[in-house]
Amino acid sequence: MSVLWTSAEIAAATGGTASEPFEVTGVTFDSREVQSGDLFVAMPGTVHDGHRFVDGAFAAGATGAIVSHRVSGPHVLVDDTFTALQALGRASRERSRATIFGVTGSVGKTSTKEALYAALDRNRPGKVHRSVKSYNNHTGVPLSLARMPRDAEYAVLEMGMNNKGEIAALTRQVRPHVALITAIAPAHIENLGSEEAIADAKAEIFDGLEPGGVAIVPNDTPHRDRLVKAARRRADRIITFGRGDADVHAVHAVGANGGGSLISAALLERELTFTISQRGEHWVSNALAVLAAVEAVGGDVALAGLALADMGGLKGRGQRHVIGCDGGEVLLIDESYNANPASMAATLKSLGAERDVSRRIAVLGPMRELGEHSAELHAGLAPAVVEARVDRLILIGEEMRPLEQVLDGHVIVDRVGSVDEATDSLRRLVRPGDAVLVKASNSVGLAKLVESMAKELACST
Repeated sequence: MSVLWTSAEIAAATGGTASEPFEVTGVTFDSREVQSGDLFVAMPGTVHDGHRFVDGAFAAGATGAIVSHRVSGPHVLVDDTFTALQALGRASRERSRATIFGVTGSVGKTSTKEALYAALDRNRPGKVHRSVKSYNNHTGVPLSLARMPRDAEYAVLEMGMNNKGEIAALTRQVRPHVALITAIAPAHIENLGSEEAIADAKAEIFDGLEPGGVAIVPNDTPHRDRLVKAARRRADRIITFGRGDADVHAVHAVGANGGGSLISAALLERELTFTISQRGEHWVSNALAVLAAVEAVGGDVALAGLALADMGGLKGRGQRHVIGCDGGEVLLIDESYNANPASMAATLKSLGAERDVSRRIAVLGPMRELGEHSAELHAGLAPAVVEARVDRLILIGEEMRPLEQVLDGHVIVDRVGSVDEATDSLRRLVRPGDAVLVKASNSVGLAKLVESMAKELACST
């Protein structure tokens, strides 16, 4: 692998002092993820100080570390390691000649980031960088920047937030050439109070746009004009995507063989017919956003369309497991990573569209950070559950009680107290031919249920 940073460059960027010359090919602050050649950043922590893991990082193959006190092994000594990571991210952004894409939104930002990465990588194989996992906060963004290869031609960086002002701070580090908002929904409404405030917080991404930058805005939201107004302050060009009169819109979208959708889209300068492998109407919107971003920078949208057709399922975001069960098969749809009212409704609709299944089962956990709106928004999922023709519903926790009460008599409901209880209940219930949707906020831990069921499924007949 090519050299990402030398010790001299790290010291210059952070204002630190190198103990000796060294070179690194990667950066991480998680000792469990250390690869040979990495730079390990010993971050301060609320539970464990990263300096406790420096020796383990070197043992795992790290060739250097950023530390705030001297250690055995090659290192750069700084006053504060978090500040040093931010400085290294800024230095990476400063030296990069890549076209930078910033992605945020209440729903679909990680999925869209991955799809945009795939589309750009089909254009310039091996020359595209992206933030991994959901490294989209005050530590993840500078880490993702610091990891950006010297020769990257494109970079796709995700930005998330819980409160006002957080994306503003992140976008000033990222300094995107293209800023994309996927959608606005009542995620984090507990902290922000209203969807209008959420839209304003997401629109902070435009504050970091480089001169001549492009803003990509969802057309299918009541807050479209609010977002466009915010974008006008910094963007040279604004592109809308979605239905109706959007600049980039679907002329036709129908179900494709094997799932997904066949889409004819009107782009800025041409029409394109393509397929997407991912299921659900929300993925049609994601795909349009991706094509708008690719076309905005002069990329080949036909190649982008091919990439969208080839995308596999994303862990926790629609990945599909076909599991053997008593001589038959069960379809397990993993949407365990996160949830809010919009994404819940979208994935339930996708479950309802599943064909050739005996029963539709949904395992749903709470949507978090909804504050005083929690009961109302959980109860508000009832129409989506009914329209999806869910045969059995497993609900986890007290927060799901309002939904249970509204559905009384409409759907058979099992409400349980924990993920382990939900797993046991599902094992007893499921049988060949079932389609099972699993979805909740990430903090609920439903990924544990998916992992358990995918490894070894015992089901009834």
